[in-house]
Amino acid sequence: MEKGLKAEQKPILLVALGGNALVRKGQQGSIEEQFDNLKRPIRQIARLASDYRVVITHGNGPQVGSLLLQQEACRDVPRLPLEILVAQTEGQIGYMIESSLDEALMQMGTVYHPLVTLITYVVVSANDPAFEKPDKPIGPAFSREEAQTLPYPTMKTTKGYRRVVASPRPKTIIEKREISKLIQMDFIVICCGGGGIPVIREGRRFSGVDAVIDKDLASVKLAQEIEADLFLIATDEQGVFIDYGTPNQRMLTRLTPGQADEFLAAGHFPAGSMGPKVEAAADFVQHTGKRAMITSIDHIEQAVRESKGTEFLRNFHA
Repeated sequence: MEKGLKAEQKPILLVALGGNALVRKGQQGSIEEQFDNLKRPIRQIARLASDYRVVITHGNGPQVGSLLLQQEACRDVPRLPLEILVAQTEGQIGYMIESSLDEALMQMGTVYHPLVTLITYVVVSANDPAFEKPDKPIGPAFSREEAQTLPYPTMKTTKGYRRVVASPRPKTIIEKREISKLIQMDFIVICCGGGGIPVIREGRRFSGVDAVIDKDLASVKLAQEIEADLFLIATDEQGVFIDYGTPNQRMLTRLTPGQADEFLAAGHFPAGSMGPKVEAAADFVQHTGKRAMITSIDHIEQAVRESKGTEFLRNFHA
């Protein structure tokens, strides 16, 4: 452990990395590109680890999409269910983040800082309304004729017909106690990859379900359960905008949960992009009274130390 504050003196920071932390727009998503892209956020997180106990969550959209494409391309290999593919990406991306962090910490002169990647289960309700009408597109695109022969539901998208699965809301993170114990020992914990593996309770056991969980909603659930002091969502935008994409677009530097709810109701934050992020940040502040941030991948450290981006607080004082 590096010199400075003792672990128990350090506040808990949860950083939710968006998919652009690994794959930028216009890139093919090669491993070389992903490792190179990780350098920017990981170096910042490494510096923050001297002052914070850090938990990292992350998306997995491009990676699980690639695995689905590979399954379609190779029919001779038995297909794997979605929860297994999510588990694979948790290990894959966890390895990439861990190795990048280890390198960044060594470059800083840190002799040793414990790191761990945790395969994470997230409980959802079997009665969640999302299961009645799956609407989350995943995997490759098919023609209309091909879609009619597939063994799962599809929907028409701008790319063609794609498989759709449910996106239920997370109820609790199974490994929350283990994560809490690890951060007490100042481990940097990487978990809830891709929103975690969705499971439902069946008596005394859990069973994986064919669904995906929004990464930001799973991250805020974990942040609350481990009593994080700061919740930060890193994305490809500088912060939260209203009237986005219009001549009147404006970035909001501060938001209360009430204001966030009003803007969400007015349709400023689409469900497929900024909506879940704003909902997650506002929910964290509303339930904990603590601070949340939405900022760009390039400004993680500045957001923590200088509130660069959009800051969420329960109340603002002049």
